[in-house]
Amino acid sequence: MDLHLDPIDPNHIATDSENGYDVVIIGGGPAGATAALYTARADLKTLVIDKGLTAGALGLTSKIANYPGVPGEVSGAELVHIIRGQAESFGAAFAQDKVQAVDLESDPKMIFANGGTYTARAVVIATGSMGRGQRVADEERLLGHGVSYCSTCDAAFFRDQVVAVAGNSDEAIEEALFLTRFVQRVHFLAPAPALKAAPHLVDEITSHPKIVLHLGASLREVIGETHVEGVRVAPRGQPEQVIPVSGAFIYLQGGRPITDFLGGQLETSQAGCLVVDKEFQTTLSGVYAIGDVLCNHVKQAVIASAEGATAGIVIEKQLHHRKQLAVDWA
Repeated sequence: MDLHLDPIDPNHIATDSENGYDVVIIGGGPAGATAALYTARADLKTLVIDKGLTAGALGLTSKIANYPGVPGEVSGAELVHIIRGQAESFGAAFAQDKVQAVDLESDPKMIFANGGTYTARAVVIATGSMGRGQRVADEERLLGHGVSYCSTCDAAFFRDQVVAVAGNSDEAIEEALFLTRFVQRVHFLAPAPALKAAPHLVDEITSHPKIVLHLGASLREVIGETHVEGVRVAPRGQPEQVIPVSGAFIYLQGGRPITDFLGGQLETSQAGCLVVDKEFQTTLSGVYAIGDVLCNHVKQAVIASAEGATAGIVIEKQLHHRKQLAVDWA
């Protein structure tokens, strides 16, 4: 299946006239995008905040052949793009952004992202389970002293300097490209031997004169006494090497639910997964969780989409004050 993947505008910033929504969905994979399809179709003003097509587990999947209604093989990014297109056709908006914090007990609920502050009557957490539990050596010690997780926040502090970016996703590449507006050089450390991102981003980073690509290079350590002075890298099949840099921007992925931005406002299990009821509502009214942030979730795209559909229907019921689920959704 040959699809053209239109990029989400990375410069989208909410303005005072547009930042209020009925529903804000954090995470744009199959769960979040399907929830948006249902809430937008119900005439609820819906925004999905997502870090990019390849930020989630499905977006990094090269082949899917068992998604109902999609014959043949399709990449995860293509499948997500199809679902997003359906949601957009009903009026859902998508913003490529990163949520840093939320206030889920306020009325309306507040979502604080790099690109602006959003408000919502209902919030859906669909951020998946690619969070990192284990950091590289000295990453935490040097956080705020050259280690950063946000180039749009900190790029100006590294003007005319040499930095490293570690990752292999749309988000990591977007951040590296943004850094080139300020820094002298970016060493891009991709742990895999090939870039796993949207084709237009791969083309852009490959040809950028300020970016040095290190494919198959794993970040082992951030080096420095009081501030970042370099990174220790293990290139695949080669001895470790130290690259002198003054900043390290890290966008690596793991297998833990991504809930750090919630600030402990929602109940989690011992494994760090969000706790929900049968309608996917969390311990706070009007806040829902779907997909891989749930411990009992079967990790299949169709299951995530089904949870998104259920949450969308329940939210429509809640916001329109219905006493039972709507039945005319075919």
